[in-house]
Amino acid sequence: MKALVVTADDFGLHEAVNEAIEQSFLQGVLSAASLMVAEAAADDAVRRAHALPQLAVGLHVVLADGHAVLPPRRIPALVDGAGRFPDRMAREGARFFALPRVRRQLEAEIRAQFAAFAATGLTFDHVNAHKHFHLHPTVLGMLLAIGAE
Repeated sequence: MKALVVTADDFGLHEAVNEAIEQSFLQGVLSAASLMVAEAAADDAVRRAHALPQLAVGLHVVLADGHAVLPPRRIPALVDGAGRFPDRMAREGARFFALPRVRRQLEAEIRAQFAAFAATGLTFDHVNAHKHFHLHPTVLGMLLAIGAE
């Protein structure tokens, strides 16, 4: 039997997004959501997900245009002083590939996002990345390695 899985990204970005995801799931429009663990409405998203045990929830790793889990002092090559990733994907992607110091910080942040997801108590379903950054070879390799642990 074939199945269509429709996944909503940005779960946890804003309460209005969370509400739309919840309603779409209840109406049978989607079957999964990808959680941004460090965004403003992440706790609200987790509460909603616990109330909807049939909703498959995965980790939506944020490495661009969003907030980090780790404090800025731990990953200064990745975020600004407020802990926010820039929205310069081509530049950042080149840095992920070329600079060992940046890769070490990237790995630490990805691990922290996986740990934050685990701390929610939700069953882990899948992983992807905000703005499709999971397609970057360096990021994909880290997601596969860390996710397998």
